[in-house]
Amino acid sequence: MSRREIREQIFKLLFRIEFNPKEEMAEQEAFFFEDEENAAAPEDSVQISEKFNRIVEKLDEIDQNLNDKVQGWDTGRMGKVDLTILRLAVYEILYDQEIPTGVAINEAVELAKKFGQDSSPSFVNGVLAKFA
Repeated sequence: MSRREIREQIFKLLFRIEFNPKEEMAEQEAFFFEDEENAAAPEDSVQISEKFNRIVEKLDEIDQNLNDKVQGWDTGRMGKVDLTILRLAVYEILYDQEIPTGVAINEAVELAKKFGQDSSPSFVNGVLAKFA
């Protein structure tokens, strides 16, 4: 699985946080990998799961960073798809030393093009520019 595909799987799994209590996320993670569409090789599943859990651990900090940087918006007003993409990208920018900031932003914009609304790529790019 390519890095882009792994990132997309992490995005899909992270999106479930918006609809499920944190206490149920371990169960949701298991359901996620049972779905044929999300099937991955064991090593990819481990990588997806580990990064997902690291993001969840930092979620409050990530949301606080977003709320601090974005004037006129807060995480409660953002669309769920855009918010999920931003959470993943902000994690990569602030906490994942293996991923250059430019790559994190570019990949977030690509996710926004694929999963978001027409305005999502420019919104995501504008927000992430404040972290660059």
